[in-house]
Amino acid sequence: MTALVIAEHDNASIKAATLNVITAAKALGGDVHVLVVGSNAGAAAAAAAQIAGVAKVLHADGAQFADGLAENVAAQVLAVASGYSHLLFPATASGKNVSPRVAAKLDVAQVSEITKVISPDTFERPIYAGNAIATVQSADAVKVLTVRGTAFDAAATTGGSAAVESVAAVADSGTSTFVGREVTKSERPELTAAKIIVSGGRALGSAEKFNEVMSPLADKLGAALGASRAAVDAGYAPNDWQVGQTGKIVAPQLYVACGISGAIQHLAGMKDSKVIVAINKDPEAPIFQVADFGLEADLFTAVPELVKAL
Repeated sequence: MTALVIAEHDNASIKAATLNVITAAKALGGDVHVLVVGSNAGAAAAAAAQIAGVAKVLHADGAQFADGLAENVAAQVLAVASGYSHLLFPATASGKNVSPRVAAKLDVAQVSEITKVISPDTFERPIYAGNAIATVQSADAVKVLTVRGTAFDAAATTGGSAAVESVAAVADSGTSTFVGREVTKSERPELTAAKIIVSGGRALGSAEKFNEVMSPLADKLGAALGASRAAVDAGYAPNDWQVGQTGKIVAPQLYVACGISGAIQHLAGMKDSKVIVAINKDPEAPIFQVADFGLEADLFTAVPELVKAL
């Protein structure tokens, strides 16, 4: 029984989400191989070989993989899938774009966002915005899984010495072309990788107030900025800051929620945070039920005072 982890990378290094998937793959009990599909991605393949617990790295290189088009990556996964009992993807935008295509072509049922490996064919995954945990048993010959990274520790980036094996690259599928990419650049940490996150909600009232109140706190803490869906929908914060069931799933060391009521959709995205601090003037706000530290106060007073104290 051998598991294949499809790595997420930038052609130079392995992204953090892959390390959590490797830990999940190791829990299956067999060998763990990693597939690196990219363009001039030799450095990423070499980095994958150093990850603790990885037995082999498969490296497929070609210009058709430069932009990570899901059709091409899925075809490459299928080309090497024979002989593997499990195919594991990070439950990221990229992983969730490729994995259903692979599962459909293999005619198997994907098991999405697993949070625990019970046995090689049985897994836990959250349902109903995390309010219930389903135990799913798969009878498929090949298990196609996406892994919720916040549920597994990251594998060590050093300590491994896997062999890197080049595999034949599949031809461009020709069904899609890369047009362009708009990238948001920020000096702050990336939301899903940040150790500290400061999030604001609808109570902030405007984009100007969001920036005026939340940015100084994030700067003081060296934190990433997040937001509730309500704040994003109201235009107070950009879409890529959204934390929650329909946004990003995060589990930082510290999560500070300011003016966020704590609807179940938001809690689904951050309740695995190590320490949760909530500032809200409504004593009945659901966020206080999951918070380790709660402050019943007006955020427009409390946050600036907190910044001064820091």
